[in-house]
Amino acid sequence: MTIGLAGKPNAGKSTFFKAATMADVEIANYPFTTINANKGVTYVRAGCPCIERSKRCGHCVEGIRYVPIELIDVAGLVPDAHQGRGLGNSFLDELRQAQAIIHVIDASGSTDIEGNPVGVGGHDPMEDVDFLNREITMWMFGIVRRNWDRLARKIQAEGLKIEKVLAEQLAGAGVDEHQVLCSLAECRLEHNHVKWSDEDLVRLCDGIRMISKPMIIAANKADIAPGEFVSDLQSLDQIVVPTSAAAELVLRSAASSGAIKYVPGDGSFTVLSEELSPAQKKGLEKVHALLEKMGCTGIQECINRAVFELLDLIIVYPVEDEGKWTDKNDRMLPDAFLMKKGSTAHDLAYKVHSDIGNSFLYAVDARTKMRLGEKHELNDGDVVKIVSTAR
Repeated sequence: MTIGLAGKPNAGKSTFFKAATMADVEIANYPFTTINANKGVTYVRAGCPCIERSKRCGHCVEGIRYVPIELIDVAGLVPDAHQGRGLGNSFLDELRQAQAIIHVIDASGSTDIEGNPVGVGGHDPMEDVDFLNREITMWMFGIVRRNWDRLARKIQAEGLKIEKVLAEQLAGAGVDEHQVLCSLAECRLEHNHVKWSDEDLVRLCDGIRMISKPMIIAANKADIAPGEFVSDLQSLDQIVVPTSAAAELVLRSAASSGAIKYVPGDGSFTVLSEELSPAQKKGLEKVHALLEKMGCTGIQECINRAVFELLDLIIVYPVEDEGKWTDKNDRMLPDAFLMKKGSTAHDLAYKVHSDIGNSFLYAVDARTKMRLGEKHELNDGDVVKIVSTAR
C-alpha cells in the first residue's frame, strides 16, 4: 500500500512527510527542496480489537492500532510538468507507484503557482487544485498518443481488446486493465476507436487518472490561512482536510524526546518535562491553541481518510486460535491486514499465504465462533481464523 504526497513546490509536502514518518528529510522555504523522492513508513490509525478482551495485545498503543503503509514525497510539480518542465519527469515517474494521492495545497496562499514565497494571502489556493489533475492526465495522454495511430490500426486489424492494449501502454503509470475498462465504460466514446480525436483520448485518460490515482486534498498551513481560503477549498466536491504539518512535526518531535505525551491523531497532548526552555513552552502553547481551534493537526485524519474513505479499505486480523485470538506462538492479534471493502474470507486466506488460499476450507469468526464460507464478506475490524489443508 503506497500513498503519494504531491503538489507544487514549497506547499509543505516534505514537512507533512517528516511529520507523518519522522524520517530525516530537508525542509526549506524555497522551491524544489525535494529533488529525489523521499520514501518512508507512516500508519493508519484504528481501534484495536483487543480492547474487547481482558488484556492488551502488545501490538497497539493503549487500544489504538497503527497499521503501516508506505508514503512517498515526490518532487514539487509546476505547470507543464508533463512536458518535462521543472522536475516533472521525475515526479511523474515516482508517482506511478501510488494507489492514491494526497495533494498538499498551501491553503495560506503564501506561495505562488510555482512555489515562490509571496506572503500570506498573496495567492488564491483554488488555482492550485486543478493543475495537478491536468498534469497527470496529460502525462498519461502523452504516453498513449505517442503510438496511438499505429496501435489503433493494429487493434482493428487483429481484433485485439482495446483495454488490454491501453493497459499495456500505461503499465508504467501504474494503470491496470480493469481501470481502463471502467474508464471506457464511463466515457462512452465512438465505437470505432480509429476515429478518436486527441480530445477523446484526453477525456479517456482523465477518466483513467480519476480511477487509478484517486486524490484527497490536504489544505496545509490552515492554521495561518485566511478563513475564506480554507472554506473555499472545503466547498469542493472532494475530500478536503485542513492540516498543519508544521504543528504535527512539533508534536511528534516533542513526544519523541519525552517532553510530552502525544498520540498521533489526538486533539490534545500532555506536558511531561519540567525542563522546557521558554521557546519550547511558547511553541507548545501555540500548538495547544491551534488544536483548540482545529481539533487536531489533520495529518493523521488525512492519512486515515485516504486509506479508509478514498481507497475504501478495511482492517482484518487473522488468527490461528479463535478462542485466544493468537497465532501459533501465542502472540495476540499479531497481524493486521488492509483489504478492499467487499473482500471475502477466501481473499483473506490468499492474503495470509497463497498455499492457504489454494487449500482453503472455511473460516471462523473469532467473536461469534460462527463458520464462514469462502464468499463471506468481511467487515472492518473482523478477527478471523482460516482453516485450510495447508500445513
